[in-house]
Amino acid sequence: METNRQHKDTNPLAGRTVVITRAQAQAGEFVKALESYGARVILCPTIEVAEPESYEPLDDAIDHLYGYDWLIFTSVNGVDHFLRRFQAREHEAAELDNLRVCAIGEATAEQLHQAQIHVDVIPSEFKAEGVFEALRQYVGGTEGFSGLNFLIPRAAVARDYLPKALEEAGARVDVITAYRTVQPEGVDRGRVTALLTGGGVDCITFTSSSTVRNLALMFDTHDLNELLNGVAVACIGDITAATAAEYGLHTDIQPAEFTVPALTHAIAAYFQRPKTQVVP
Repeated sequence: METNRQHKDTNPLAGRTVVITRAQAQAGEFVKALESYGARVILCPTIEVAEPESYEPLDDAIDHLYGYDWLIFTSVNGVDHFLRRFQAREHEAAELDNLRVCAIGEATAEQLHQAQIHVDVIPSEFKAEGVFEALRQYVGGTEGFSGLNFLIPRAAVARDYLPKALEEAGARVDVITAYRTVQPEGVDRGRVTALLTGGGVDCITFTSSSTVRNLALMFDTHDLNELLNGVAVACIGDITAATAAEYGLHTDIQPAEFTVPALTHAIAAYFQRPKTQVVP
């Protein structure tokens, strides 16, 4: 009995199957983390990271960085695609020394540090509202935004709260498409259907609103509840959870911190808890 309990404590996801919907190229660490808890992990990417349809706006912004005071990176993807283009145009990291840099999330900051780029602000809250507040405190209040110029290289589709809030505070903001999230080609819809409805999946994870939307697009539906009936839904944060709700899903698992490691821990904790028994 004690051996079984120890096994459950160290491998709370043993015997559980977890589906990851994030881009395959970015799923490696998530897979390893879940497997370390004993999970069987199935990759079912609903998004793929692609180059922007045109690099012209990004190239123009890179070539005129002297016109900006701040760079805001919202994700590792934003850093990767910005720096790839930055280097392709024969620029060097030292050219960013005169700019303030805001990185949303420790992973984003780490990516910048590895490229030897300084980071001035890492907001403790990853939502746009929290980012604005962190920046507001850094510049000494709302009036400190007046006349500042911000560049935000990010995905083609993203929330607009942050740039709008900065502009309302008196800043100028250029939001430039550095990459796109698109549906992967060649997805076997029949296999995905059998996987999700066959009763063999315990949990499905969503790490962005795009992963939810693209799953719905894959099945041409605005109601994913029937497809995922009986499957625990894990969302990385409340924005993703709100998108899931738009498609008929109830979020069962959501970490307090909006990171993949925190989501992994939350999934493990959810399945480690004893199920509530219904007494007749």
